[in-house]
Amino acid sequence: MATPSTGRSWLASISAGLGVLSLLGVLCFHFPELLTSRDFRAVYSETFARHLLLVGIVAAFVIGTAVIMRGRGRRVALVGVCSAALAVLLGGASVQFDEIPQTPYSLGLDWFVISLFFSTIVFVPIERLLAVRPMSPLRPGWRTDLTYYFISHVAVQFVLIAATASTAAMDSLVANEGLKSAVQSLPLWLQFLLALLLADLAQALLHRAYHRVPFLWRFHAVHHSSRQMDWLAGSRMHLLEVLLTRTAVLMPLVLVGFSVEALNAYVVVVGLQAVLAHANLRIDFGWLEYVLVTPRYHHWHHVRDPAWVDRNYAIHLPLVDMLMGTFKRAPPGEWPPEYGVLKLETVPRGVLAQTLMPLGPLRAHADYVGRPEGGDAPTPGA
Repeated sequence: MATPSTGRSWLASISAGLGVLSLLGVLCFHFPELLTSRDFRAVYSETFARHLLLVGIVAAFVIGTAVIMRGRGRRVALVGVCSAALAVLLGGASVQFDEIPQTPYSLGLDWFVISLFFSTIVFVPIERLLAVRPMSPLRPGWRTDLTYYFISHVAVQFVLIAATASTAAMDSLVANEGLKSAVQSLPLWLQFLLALLLADLAQALLHRAYHRVPFLWRFHAVHHSSRQMDWLAGSRMHLLEVLLTRTAVLMPLVLVGFSVEALNAYVVVVGLQAVLAHANLRIDFGWLEYVLVTPRYHHWHHVRDPAWVDRNYAIHLPLVDMLMGTFKRAPPGEWPPEYGVLKLETVPRGVLAQTLMPLGPLRAHADYVGRPEGGDAPTPGA
């Protein structure tokens, strides 16, 4: 009897992903007041969400069934088919709900599902065509980065509440209504550019502190522990760093008094650029690297090379690094040979271990990021 191939099937992975996302989507319809973000619900319509859910369920069924019949990647495809089947049994896209009541807290599961779906269909094909280094989206460490992606999206309201509360407290102490009125009288495009510059300067100064203050570095080392760079790698970030960074960026923008429209425009740009800067894209933007932070510019910040440790802190504008004296541009066409922290053994694998790592004693870990399979553990202090 013929044995089915055990090789990885891309279609099986697609079916599994769509099936699981569809199941999560149905849960959002059942418990919208608990699982969906009030702010994000205002961005999309109920009709759009139902159509997207229906497409996900059907695609997971069709693709998964085809994979099972072909006999390659059956187990993975079965996850997609079973998840989609459970989504249908739970009501699928026809789940009805009453007016969503206001709750003090809720998870952003809808933000995670929709963001992951569209980010995947946009960046996976582009990175396949224009990769710096050809690699599978299911490269080593993808589960860790996807878990960080999940946590950051689902917990978004709690992070914003904490950051907004601390910012509001500071605003009540040092509010300057004259400055706020002057800023809000400026044209929206000028407010946006000023907000971008001010936010980038605040984040770059904090970013430099992450690298220079040993205690802060232990949190930031989690972000730099990624050994492969792609659109998902930027999600690897300690939750306490996320909270501190959001507060440090939000505070000056609120204190200065930028309009809501300018702040919303900034939020859109920072979301897009944060993903793009880490993406596995070999595009050389030429002179634009002096104007905007591009993938190549930020990749060199992640290089495993002491010569680049104190360089390229800006998130949006290289001008900020020029002002700080930390600007450095690699020769055109050159990309980092290797990514990661200098001492790999100081950062363990896995979200839980990385979350606890900054809170414990500094030590070498037996199971560390980038450790070769079957390799010996490092000697403590080496």
